[in-house]
Amino acid sequence: MQVQHEARGVELTVLSAMAGWDFDHAAEQMREWDLSWVDLWGEIYGEPIDALSQAAAERAAATLEAADLTAHCLASRIFDDTVEIGEEAFREKHLAALDRALASARILRPKYVRLIAGRFSTVSPGGSNVGALKRDFPWVAAAYREAVDRILDAGFLPTIENEADSCFLATPQEFIEFFDWLAAPIPRIGTWDIQNAWKMGSFPTVEGYKSMRDILGYVHTKGGQAERGSSDLKWNVGLADASWPVAQIIQAVVDDAVSPVICLNPSHGEPKPGYDYGLSPLDPADYPNMVPMTKRDLDYLRSTVRGIN
Repeated sequence: MQVQHEARGVELTVLSAMAGWDFDHAAEQMREWDLSWVDLWGEIYGEPIDALSQAAAERAAATLEAADLTAHCLASRIFDDTVEIGEEAFREKHLAALDRALASARILRPKYVRLIAGRFSTVSPGGSNVGALKRDFPWVAAAYREAVDRILDAGFLPTIENEADSCFLATPQEFIEFFDWLAAPIPRIGTWDIQNAWKMGSFPTVEGYKSMRDILGYVHTKGGQAERGSSDLKWNVGLADASWPVAQIIQAVVDDAVSPVICLNPSHGEPKPGYDYGLSPLDPADYPNMVPMTKRDLDYLRSTVRGIN
């Protein structure tokens, strides 16, 4: 049975690897940060989150229980692909992956199982990605509806998140058009990754958020900075130094009770010369240590946005 934490305002979570690449250590770190929820992401015990063995899933579930943590989202990569491979290949590949992910979810008991909004070739400037999908790939909505139904039938909530490269979801209007076309059996299954949309060219605004809040159930946030005189994402920096209106948008999300849990993600962008990432010279380059920046961003949100615990 899904654990129900005592309601105490909007809570924060992070992707599991942001607290450390070793899952057991990461669970301890998240409790030190006073988190109750975790988004299971990437690999756990050397196995991809989409295809955990029963033994790995059971071990992860025991680790979460020992740390008094609950899985909030199983952050699968299902549908993280180009729709241009065609309907048969897209369905066969990703619906089989969904079955494996749901087997893990039955052990880990997350609230959400994530689907990714897929990719396709860039449309003409000013065009609608969703309009082009409807015209050229009309089967996409049915494929997503089938995945949504499978997740619901398994006892979990589906959520569909926008990605950062060649994704068919970026602008608020595309979110609205896609979820209207999807016609899912339950409302508010959209995850808005704010910076992913920005990286796709849709700069975040309070007005844009308000236009699509009725289709959102989950929000992901991360920093990022543009160069002076530009609105394009350039630098990987924390939330306190971000170019987009972090406090105003996240405050609106909290005030509207759109996302009872808000997920912090690592920022895209290039490392900014001279920026303090809190790293040690001993930190390995191939497994970046996200702990210092994650702690800094958690502290920023808790101290800046009213109603976040």
